Amino acid sequence: MLSEQSLQLIDMVARVGSFTAAANKLHKVPSAVSYAIKQIEEELGVVLFERHHRSVSLTPAGEHFVKQSRALLTDIDSMRADTIRVANGWQPTLSIALDNIVRADKISNLIADFYRTFDNVELIIRIEVFNGVWESIATGRSDIAIGATTAIPVGGDYHFRDMGEIEWCFLVGKNHPLADIDRPLTDDELRQYPSICLEDTSREIPKRMTWLLENQRRLVVPDWIRAINCFREGLGVGYMPAHFAFPFIKTGALIEKQLERPNKKSPCCLAWNATNKSPAMAWVLDYLGDSEKLHKDWLD
Repeated sequence: MLSEQSLQLIDMVARVGSFTAAANKLHKVPSAVSYAIKQIEEELGVVLFERHHRSVSLTPAGEHFVKQSRALLTDIDSMRADTIRVANGWQPTLSIALDNIVRADKISNLIADFYRTFDNVELIIRIEVFNGVWESIATGRSDIAIGATTAIPVGGDYHFRDMGEIEWCFLVGKNHPLADIDRPLTDDELRQYPSICLEDTSREIPKRMTWLLENQRRLVVPDWIRAINCFREGLGVGYMPAHFAFPFIKTGALIEKQLERPNKKSPCCLAWNATNKSPAMAWVLDYLGDSEKLHKDWLD
C-alpha cells in the first residue's frame, strides 16, 4: 500500500525534476530516491517518470497520479489538523467565500457576532473572484458563498438565496482621452485602450472576466482598489460594480461613460452546500437574512 511518505517523495521529484535534486532536499542519496521511485512504479504497474540524462519528467500517467496524490496529501493534512482541533475541544471549521464584487465592510460585524455566539468553531473567510467562488463551493474549500454571480452548474446539494442584481458602471479617468466625449462610445473607440479587469481565482473551471473586446489588451489587477488606481491614472477603461464606483464618480475622480453595447446587470446570490449543514451554518444563514437584507448589506 502506498504510504504518505511515498506520495510526498513522488511529489518532491515532480516539483524539482530530478532524483538528485530531490535527494538533496530530502538529505538522501540519489540512488535511494531512484530505487524508491522504481519500487512504487513496480507496485502500481505503470511508469510515472521518463528518465533523461540529468532530469526526469512526468509521463501522462505520472501527471494524473501527482494531481491525485497532491489532493490526497491535502486531505490528510486537513484530517490531521481537524483531529487535533477536536481533541483540543474545537469543532470543524466553517468557511465563507466572499466574491470581490461585494462590499466587505459588513464582514467584520459578522465575524465579531459569530465569535460571540460560538466558542468552539473556527471561522475562515476567503476572498474569491467570479468563478473562483463557485469552485470554492464545489471543491469544499468553502461552505457558504456570498455574492456568487452567473451560476455555474456543479454537482451537489447546493441551495441559493437571491441577492438581487449588480449594476455596472463603465469608467474612465477624468483626464482620459475618452472622458469628454458626450455620446455612447463604440467598440472601435474602446478597443485601443487596455481593459482593466480582475483575475478570476478559479483554477479548475473556466475563468470569467468583467468585460473584454476582441483583440483588446488586458490590465489585470488583484482587487478593485488597484483597479480604481489604474482608472484614475488613465491606464485603461472598463466596468466596475456601481456600489464601488459611485463615490468616485460623485467626486469627479472617475467618469461614467455610456456604450453603444453596454453590459447587462449581473444576477447575484448567496449559495451554500447543504450537505455540510451545522448549527454554525444555520446561524450564519439566518444572520445574513432575506434577499432584501442581503442586497442592502452587500451590494448597495
